[in-house]
Amino acid sequence: MKTFKLLGLLLTYPDGMVYSASHELLQTLRSESLLSKKFIKKVEIFLTVQKERDLIAAQEDYVETFDRSRSHCLNLFEHIHGESRDRGQAMINLSETYLTQGLHIDSCELPDYLPLFMEYLSLCDPKDAIELLGEAINVIALIGAKLKKSKSSYADIFACIEVLSAAKADTKKIKNAIRESRKDPETLEELDEQWKEAEAFTGDPLVDVEADCNTCSAFPNTTKVLNKMTGGKK
Repeated sequence: MKTFKLLGLLLTYPDGMVYSASHELLQTLRSESLLSKKFIKKVEIFLTVQKERDLIAAQEDYVETFDRSRSHCLNLFEHIHGESRDRGQAMINLSETYLTQGLHIDSCELPDYLPLFMEYLSLCDPKDAIELLGEAINVIALIGAKLKKSKSSYADIFACIEVLSAAKADTKKIKNAIRESRKDPETLEELDEQWKEAEAFTGDPLVDVEADCNTCSAFPNTTKVLNKMTGGKK
């Protein structure tokens, strides 16, 4: 299921090679048919716009969108655990899950990075991939909604990811979360101050996460899927 991996790839730091291969990318999306024509068209428009832009401008926009804004952060556990200690155990759980599909993480990568998570899903059985994506869909939808509010073209890629999930995002809770979210920093000083603050979202209505570190997992059904893949072996 290359569709999952390709959508994740479009959320990585802009690379001219990716955009130059847009025809092949779109052909793959069409051949797999996981996305409807409506959403493949969204990807096509996104790629067309990116290809027409100066690459450096596209890279600067990416940094401004995802690196300077905590609300658009592509590390999923940032929105769930913040800087709490529960995040560490959740990282370990997810890394171990990746290993079941032979996906080894580079030392400079974090397992909750959305493009990496999408790559893992592309290696899973389709049913399991859709189920696991559904566990994170509220967080993904929240980021996507904030991107749409800021009129970012990346919002369309998030919309495509959302429709791959069998589970639907809770729109009411997401609207409440957006309404209560803080304004993005406008200066480097404000940015530094925001990233210093520890924000733990354990217990947030968007995601039900256990507080006990020994059982903490942002994706509670990961263990079930892992057992299915390994025949119940530890």
